[in-house]
Amino acid sequence: MKNILIIGAGKSSSSLIKYLLDKAEEENLFLTIGDLDIKNASELVNDHKNTAVLEFDVFNDQQRKTEIEKSNLVISMLPARFHIEVAKDCVFYKKHMVTASYISKEMQSLNAKVIKNNLIFMNEIGLDPGLDHMSAMKVIDSIREQKGNMLLFESFCGGLVAPESDTNLWNYKFTWNPRNVVLAGQGGAAMFIQESTYKYIPYHKLFRRTEFLKIEGERYEAYANRDSLKYRSVYGLDNIPTMYRGTIRRIGFSRAWNIFVQLGMTDDSYQIEDSENMSYRDFVNLFLAYSPSDSVELKLRSYLKIDQDDIMWEKLLELDLFNPNKKIKLKNASPAQILQKILEDSWTLKSEDKDMIVMQHLFGFEKNGEKKQLESSLVVKGENQTYTAMAKTVGLPVAIAALKILKGEIKTPGVQLPLSKEVYDPILKELETYGITFKEKEVPYLGYNPNHVRG
Repeated sequence: MKNILIIGAGKSSSSLIKYLLDKAEEENLFLTIGDLDIKNASELVNDHKNTAVLEFDVFNDQQRKTEIEKSNLVISMLPARFHIEVAKDCVFYKKHMVTASYISKEMQSLNAKVIKNNLIFMNEIGLDPGLDHMSAMKVIDSIREQKGNMLLFESFCGGLVAPESDTNLWNYKFTWNPRNVVLAGQGGAAMFIQESTYKYIPYHKLFRRTEFLKIEGERYEAYANRDSLKYRSVYGLDNIPTMYRGTIRRIGFSRAWNIFVQLGMTDDSYQIEDSENMSYRDFVNLFLAYSPSDSVELKLRSYLKIDQDDIMWEKLLELDLFNPNKKIKLKNASPAQILQKILEDSWTLKSEDKDMIVMQHLFGFEKNGEKKQLESSLVVKGENQTYTAMAKTVGLPVAIAALKILKGEIKTPGVQLPLSKEVYDPILKELETYGITFKEKEVPYLGYNPNHVRG
């Protein structure tokens, strides 16, 4: 019996657990699933005989060590900052480990010990990071095998609401961690390289410097990720003239979101006095000049130069921002925390809603003196509120990688990303059987496009 310990059973774990349960008899698997709240895990396993569900505290050293020692492989679905204690125990007890999170410096520092113990610590094997790495490397390696020289790599991904569940003017609902959405783009300027020129977009300009995309007949926009450059060396693209990574939204979202940025509502660096007793209207008024006569609405429109018949104004009204009766009910909250609370009133997925993942890569390259461009696109819709597109695209790559490591089909030891053909090729092939398929097509080489509003 191969024992897999899954730590964390949140929203992204449903497809992961289902995949491994479906394989449990055939592959002789036993799953131990630990979480502080076992309700979700218990519902997902439905008393399957090859499972055990337990209340699990990652900071309980004895429990953590005991459960890791009993396992053959550990899957950590915890927030990234909690992985390191699990990883140290996996090294000590000589257990493989899989996470969907970015490799931290602390995790990378374990590499020598992981290799010495012939272990595999697979990281960044979810959606983004994860599917983006594997699908990109598949094409990049293919171009290299054809003696092509890479000129451009652009990658975009977004978690959206499916068209049939798109019922608000923002064309958006929370399909992932709302806090990450509110804080997106903060922590420094967005960095990328365009035609061999380094470009930087400060946070206060980020949502007005967008790019437009067309994916499977639908138009989208994208704003730049904070650091598009860190994967140049990882992908072997150190000398590439253009590299850009961005987040996908529906057209018009970024312009409207920029209102919150300009007002200061996305700031998470300070707390607001007496926030729990404030109304939504009071909160908006905090960021506007004092006037004994002008209304909050008039002051905001005047400050941001929004006409009363502008769709931007309709979007703000839809959020009930000016309601004097709705209370914040959050003590000592930051502006970002209050904004999140307000948005969750309107943007939380309903039970019948479905989410959607959209991803696109653009590859520009030169081959035999001719410039070419490839487009690789993915659209995945969720089934329901349990088996969402997000859970599917995060959880399935994690689960497939874990099983292939246990079966010895992925062999190279070390703290790693899924960038080698040994890893990405079989995982991408199996994902196709679950409807996660990238559509590739050759398009005219564009290079620098003057219609892009980002350079």
